[in-house]
Amino acid sequence: MALDQADAVLTRATDNRREDMLRAALHVIAERGFVDARIADVAERAGTSPALVIYYFQSKDNLLTEAIRLAEDRWFAQGVQNMAAIPDAVGRLEEIVTWICFPPVDDEFPDPWSLWIDLWARSQRHAGVARVREEFDARWRGAIARVVADGQVEGTFAAPEPVEFAIVLLALLDGLAVQIALGDPAVDPALALRVAMGFASHSLGFTWAGASAPTVALPS
Repeated sequence: MALDQADAVLTRATDNRREDMLRAALHVIAERGFVDARIADVAERAGTSPALVIYYFQSKDNLLTEAIRLAEDRWFAQGVQNMAAIPDAVGRLEEIVTWICFPPVDDEFPDPWSLWIDLWARSQRHAGVARVREEFDARWRGAIARVVADGQVEGTFAAPEPVEFAIVLLALLDGLAVQIALGDPAVDPALALRVAMGFASHSLGFTWAGASAPTVALPS
C-alpha cells in the first residue's frame, strides 16, 4: 500500500510539473507567437531547465501543440458544461455561438483565438499540428450538429443537414473570430454574435430575439 501511495504522489507531481510547463508555453506563445516561441523561454517561465522540458515533450512542436490542447480542452469543456444547463436547442445553440464570440480570458489561459490563429498557421506545414487542428474543429462541428439535430427532433429547427450546417456556421464563426482577434474596429464580439445568430435563425427557421446577454464577460 505504501508503494502504491508513493507512486500516486509521484504521478501527481509529474502531472503538475507537466501542466506547469504547458501553462508557461501558453503565455510564451501569446507573447512571442508560435514560430518565435523558444524552449528556453518556456523553461524560464516554468522555473525549470530546457533539458527537462525536452525530456517531457521531445520537441518544440509537441510542447506548443499540447499547450494549446490544454487551453482548448478547458475552453470546450466549460462550454459543454454551460450547455448542459440549458433545456432548449435554441438556447444551447446561442450558448455555443456566445462562447465562441466571447471567449474567456484570464491570467492562466490567454485569448483562445490568438492561440488558434497560430495553430492554423503552423498546421499548414506540420502534419502533427494539422491533425490536432482537425480534431478540435471536428468536436466543435459535432457539438453544433448535435444541437441542430436536437432542435429538429423538438420541432424548433427546420431541416438542413446538421453536419453541413455545422460546417458553414463554424466557418462563419472562424472568419469573424479572426477579425476579433486582430482587433478589427468594424467587428466586435457583439456584432459577431448578432451576425452568426442571424444566419442561424434564418437557416434553421426560428426567431431569435437577441435579448440574451453573453454568459462570459469581456476582459477589461
